[in-house]
Amino acid sequence: MSATPATPKAPAKSVLNESKQIARAAMLIEMGARMQVLESETTLSYERLIRLYKEIAGKSPSKGQLPFSTDWFLTWQENIHSSLFLNIYEYLSKGVDLDSVELLTKAYRLYNEQVATAEIEPLLSFTRAWRLVKFVDAGMLTRTKCAECSGQFVTELYENRHFTCGLCNPPARAGKSKTAGALMLH
Repeated sequence: MSATPATPKAPAKSVLNESKQIARAAMLIEMGARMQVLESETTLSYERLIRLYKEIAGKSPSKGQLPFSTDWFLTWQENIHSSLFLNIYEYLSKGVDLDSVELLTKAYRLYNEQVATAEIEPLLSFTRAWRLVKFVDAGMLTRTKCAECSGQFVTELYENRHFTCGLCNPPARAGKSKTAGALMLH
């Protein structure tokens, strides 16, 4: 009699684990995460995520792909917002033992608190913050120290050593916007 090879069993479904995944997905949806983020950061099926998204947001999720260019993070105001978020994220990652999603959500909440305190409109969506972290993890973006203020700003990986940030050396039209909540230079 020959032995039949044992087929690996799928891990038993856990109601508790599923509950945690639903709670995580709900929190991400409430923060504005797009479907690609939900699929990447939870183990729930696409169909389940769609139903959950519709239930929580009251509408279907946005269609289309996520932006995949690093350019957005390097323009003037967007760079300042991205740098603020990434500095918060990096600071928390060194001092708090959290999983990646908890770290991201705490950093994003703190970013929103900071821009609200400054009465500035938040430019960085949760999905863009998630994408920024992915770009940094992939080595496509990094933080570089400004030669003038010593702040850490989001830059391309091989930025020159004498980098000057957009706050110390703003572009000619920077701060001239009449839009409520935009950065203004005095």
